[in-house]
Amino acid sequence: MSDQDVIVQNSVNTIRFLAADTIEGAKSGHPGMPLGAAAMAYTLWMKHLKHNPADPSWPDRDRFVLSAGHASSLLYALLHLTGYDLSLDDLKSFRQWGSKTPGHPERDLEVGIEMTTGPLGQGISTAVGMAMAETHLAARFNRPGQDIVNHFTYVLASEGDIMEGVSYEACSLAGHLGLGKLIVLCDENGVTLAGGAKLSYTEDTARRFEACGWHVQRVTEGNSTAQIDDALVKAKAETGRPSIIIVCTVIGCGSPGKQGSCEAHGSPLGTEELRATKEALGWPTDKTFFVPDEVSSHFLESRTKGKAVQRGWEETFAGYEKSFPDLAASFRNTLAGELPGGWESSLAYYPEGTKDIATRKASEAVLQSLASAVPQLMGGSADLNPSTFTWLKGQGDYQNPTCQGGIQGAVGGSWGYEGRNIHFGIREHAMGAIAGGMALHGGIIPYTATFLTFADYMRPPIRLAALMGLRVIYIFTHDSIGVGEDGPTHQPIEQVMNLRAVPNLTVIRPADANETIAAWKQALANRKGPTVLVFTRQNLPVMAGGDLMPASNLENGGYVLWDSSSIKPNVILMATGSEVSITLEAARKLAVAGIRVRVVSLPSW
Repeated sequence: MSDQDVIVQNSVNTIRFLAADTIEGAKSGHPGMPLGAAAMAYTLWMKHLKHNPADPSWPDRDRFVLSAGHASSLLYALLHLTGYDLSLDDLKSFRQWGSKTPGHPERDLEVGIEMTTGPLGQGISTAVGMAMAETHLAARFNRPGQDIVNHFTYVLASEGDIMEGVSYEACSLAGHLGLGKLIVLCDENGVTLAGGAKLSYTEDTARRFEACGWHVQRVTEGNSTAQIDDALVKAKAETGRPSIIIVCTVIGCGSPGKQGSCEAHGSPLGTEELRATKEALGWPTDKTFFVPDEVSSHFLESRTKGKAVQRGWEETFAGYEKSFPDLAASFRNTLAGELPGGWESSLAYYPEGTKDIATRKASEAVLQSLASAVPQLMGGSADLNPSTFTWLKGQGDYQNPTCQGGIQGAVGGSWGYEGRNIHFGIREHAMGAIAGGMALHGGIIPYTATFLTFADYMRPPIRLAALMGLRVIYIFTHDSIGVGEDGPTHQPIEQVMNLRAVPNLTVIRPADANETIAAWKQALANRKGPTVLVFTRQNLPVMAGGDLMPASNLENGGYVLWDSSSIKPNVILMATGSEVSITLEAARKLAVAGIRVRVVSLPSW
């Protein structure tokens, strides 16, 4: 071996054993994938990933998602070695309360973790949204010779990620959209937690992805950094299709007693087996958390390279700013999540006497007003625009610009990555994950839409968005008993309460058109977590003027809508959504009967 080959091999083994020692120290974790996938992780991070450990959140960095979140110790080893703010002491506190190294990665840009992963399939699906955001912002802001948005989204996935249905939904859409800067490394080791993968999975992954329109490669030797490097070079050159590189590895590589077995998957190797693994791979058996000096120096080259790459981008942006000062200012504000000045001025409350209107239709009117006022607003529905009314008319279809193929959009405007109407297809689960990815990328305020009863399909990504505090807006229509004729499959009963139970998820169920306007204002202003907007199909009275309090009080979550008397009430009636107008009518009848009544509208608990 050449000296360089020795450094590479020692670097790969350093990743392996930092991860294994991390798990052994905690007496908990998943060593199999870190031992087996270390070579591909090394090759990606050291030869291809565009990143700067000194500034983990700079705008044009490549995004990396560890979809197989159970292999978190692999990511922590990489972050430590390449110079992020993650020390050996942090690795030694793996899975401990309050540490920077939880059992599954949790979003923390300060240490270089792009998203919270763990539930399989969510990472790869969310990454599709990141890649979509990159293409949209590039189409919106780049100018000839001045590409300020030009980066890849990389995913390290397991066979478990590929088995989960959400990944098929998302990857199908990614292929349709031709997301050429999305590259997935799939760790194919033929083993799952309970045994061999063939117990439940015998399909041809490569042919499935080919059918979805992906560029597919297979690396037969998972420890060959040269083969992996060559595959990544080819994947980056394929600009018209997303790429998957299926890398054949051995789970628990090097472990004499556990490699290739499910026993290496989800439990520490144990003191003696870890010692034997180090001996088998030529690693010092008497040291833990060992990083050779030459390996440390080699990995820290990432900081030098990262600073140079970022400096080059900053020089490009400086030139861009001189040529396009207004666009540059908009780009900065967009990435910072700032809403344009005066965006609320286009939203006017309905006056007293307005005829009945469904809240889904009131929401449609709001969206049309916001379309030009808030250019970062972007989204769509699960093939339900004619029912949810969630299009941005005239703002174009977000589509692969090279293959229109005679397909006609329904909203007008441009056709391409600059379009703001996303056609998710009948893919609610993926839609939720993709929206989270767009929010994680930054520069977009995504929204989704489907019927309220199908919120059940979206629960996992909604929960993750709440955990990460993402600014995503989920629209659910066809609420209340008013859709009863569709039968029990389309009748939402428990969905609103299920959603209200999710911590850090703001759920707003407006009572009329005016509360719908107020709800949209709150949803756009909410930067601490996702917001659910629940709308009706049927028309509802517009409650405005007279003796009613204004809907702007919705900002308090709940408010007194009407009091029959200035004296303490005998009874307080509380309601939300479509039941508020019914409750108000009942309250007025009670008041006529001499009962003092207060009506409280409680759209958000």
